[in-house]
Amino acid sequence: MNANSNIESEAETLVILPGLLCDGRMFAGQLAEFAGSKSIDGFYGGADRIGAMADYALERMPSRCAVLGHSMGARIALEIVRKAPERVTRLVLADTGIHPPRPGEREKRYALRDLGREQGFAALVDDWLPPMVGPAMRSDKVLLGELRAMCLDAGQDVFEAQIEALLNRPDVTDVLTEIACPVSLIVGSDDAWSPVEQHREIAAAIGDCPLSIVPEAGHMAPAERPAAFNAAIREWLASKDLQPEKNLTKVLKGRI
Repeated sequence: MNANSNIESEAETLVILPGLLCDGRMFAGQLAEFAGSKSIDGFYGGADRIGAMADYALERMPSRCAVLGHSMGARIALEIVRKAPERVTRLVLADTGIHPPRPGEREKRYALRDLGREQGFAALVDDWLPPMVGPAMRSDKVLLGELRAMCLDAGQDVFEAQIEALLNRPDVTDVLTEIACPVSLIVGSDDAWSPVEQHREIAAAIGDCPLSIVPEAGHMAPAERPAAFNAAIREWLASKDLQPEKNLTKVLKGRI
């Protein structure tokens, strides 16, 4: 295999950036399906800012790879695109948002924080997790048990660090207009936290990029409906560069 083949192989590596309280266990169905894929685990080393989380991921990613960011992980992915766009060959943003903190968000996140402080972290997880799963899968005790165990392993300190990162998240308006690789969006049809319409707005902000809707899935779509989620990933990985003019612009900017 020559050097160019090595670069090509590395570029197809799928790197997954988990969201709040999540690690690779959330993406067991994807990691099993896509050879060579990897999740950035370790809860971002306890970082409390999106930029620091992006740095943590960049240190653990191949030099060039496909990036899938889920929920908070999608915001980290956008920060990676800001910091090192040449590292990302294609991008998928799943079950996420691009808006700044909304009125009342800080109070809601701190109410959960305080519940954990006062009643124990298990009480926080038991309040937060069920609504993250779509109605069709909420009675699946095995799924809920696996997700609950993952979240409990993160712990109160990680939760508090990650909500601070989310409450202090950077504006991504400029990043969205500069993305120079194929982009797709994926969302669960019943995602109450990051609804479908919110993803239509993201698609419009990027430039009408493809949007896949996973039927009967909530915010935890990768774990709830892995087969349907994987089908959307396969389509994304097979997509061609849909934004050649953006690539040309970025190349020209690099020469100025």
